[in-house]
Amino acid sequence: MKKILLIEDNADVRENTAEILTLAQYEVLTAANGKEGVELARSAQPDLIICDIMMPVLDGHGVLHLLSKSDETASIPFIFLTAKTERGDMRKGMEMGADDYLTKPFDDVELLNAIETRLKKSDRLKKDFRTNISGIESLLREVKGPGALEKLSEDLEIRNYPRKAEIFREGAYPKGIFLISKGKVKISRKNEHGKELITTLHGEGDFFGYLALLQDEPYRESALALEETEVYRIPKEDFFALIYGQTDVARRFIGILSDNLREKETQLVQLAYNSVRKRVAEALVKLSDKYKKEDEPQFSMPVSREDLANLVGTATETVIRMLSDFKDEKLVRIAGSEITILEYDKLASLKN
Repeated sequence: MKKILLIEDNADVRENTAEILTLAQYEVLTAANGKEGVELARSAQPDLIICDIMMPVLDGHGVLHLLSKSDETASIPFIFLTAKTERGDMRKGMEMGADDYLTKPFDDVELLNAIETRLKKSDRLKKDFRTNISGIESLLREVKGPGALEKLSEDLEIRNYPRKAEIFREGAYPKGIFLISKGKVKISRKNEHGKELITTLHGEGDFFGYLALLQDEPYRESALALEETEVYRIPKEDFFALIYGQTDVARRFIGILSDNLREKETQLVQLAYNSVRKRVAEALVKLSDKYKKEDEPQFSMPVSREDLANLVGTATETVIRMLSDFKDEKLVRIAGSEITILEYDKLASLKN
């Protein structure tokens, strides 16, 4: 049974609406003002929130603002319920991230249809759309209408890259974003002396190349395949249709951007303060965390010493020396370019 939180200060409206929802087989939680509603949303984690705008203590815009700050509540579908019909008020609510907007008085069918639509979309979005292109197709069908899938099929490019092949280059202008179907990709940039630093690693199900598109500027980094890789290129127009047409999709990409930012901040701290030995250990742990499959007892991957050095931010010779030490300490096994991690926990907890 789906759980709905109703935040409404008018007792009659609250009771009548709650009765309608209960008869429709929803579990209903009610709050008489915004402050109570926020507390209940955080503790009960409802499947959907219906919230009046004009309320004492904390208005509806304040409720939405507070809930959008938390990962636990930011993705809950949110429907505004209000007697105000001014266009500016409606626009403000939608710009803040509301999923729908109903004006009082409303009829039972209108209310239940809005709820059913939002819950269905939310359920589909909970199936992580980053894993494959079928999720993107489903979302585009919702956002752009019945013809979206046909258009996507025409515009979608499936590209195959051999190992070390360039996917995009720093300075080029983006025409879409990329989704990895299979393979591994590194994102890197070079300084004025041509020294490369790998900033991000991507694997199957990951998006990349979207930051330059969002900022409407050329790529600041380059993307190369670490192994034979297949990617989908999603056209710019379809990407923006998803971002602007689905608040949940926009939140997902904000989350991805936040994760990437935290990862790069961590990398800067490591470069500044950690010893080379610890940084090499952290790079191996990072590769394992990113690419190890669930059914693998130990992580093993062919890695060029140059790529590992560019991930660590040091000379190739130094990485070779550190790997030799780790091999002697039985932390890793090395066979040609293949590195197998034997003692993940010891590498992860290696002291500086």
